[in-house]
Amino acid sequence: MNGANGGGTLAADVLARLVDRGETVAVAESLTGGLVAAELTTPPGASKAFVGSVTAYATGVKQDLLAVDGALLAERGAVDPVVAGQMAAGVRRLLGADWGVGTTGVAGPDSQDGKPVGRVYVAVAGPSGAARARELGLDGDRAGIRSRSVEAALELLLGELIENVRAQDTEQSGGN
Repeated sequence: MNGANGGGTLAADVLARLVDRGETVAVAESLTGGLVAAELTTPPGASKAFVGSVTAYATGVKQDLLAVDGALLAERGAVDPVVAGQMAAGVRRLLGADWGVGTTGVAGPDSQDGKPVGRVYVAVAGPSGAARARELGLDGDRAGIRSRSVEAALELLLGELIENVRAQDTEQSGGN
């Protein structure tokens, strides 16, 4: 997983941007089972930006700990873009981070709640409180789906960090 700078990892790129901004990130994971957190804690100095994570594999943990809406979970199941967004927002609030990341989906080998293997949602919630989710339709085995889900979550976060900086720059340079 090479990052945008060509020399570092995607996780290192994300962490460097967070440290430069004086911001932090927390992660709520379901299908990835801690792999996003593991990736974010691999680069040296990760503790400057990484707060912690919740592996919310069980639906009850999503609802009780991360404050994902119970009616939403009952109606749509755990594999849903709004659930991913609420997971990201919930872990952000729970752990007091500037940014939250959420992952939920079906890594296989069997479908879940009518959702096919490879259906994954990753989401990011930022300082504004709004969450952005991305749907993935992944092929391959369980390990491959989980690995690509981690990469997609980090790419989404990096994209949000870049977009957030552009929005701030626009506001500061002439938007008033």
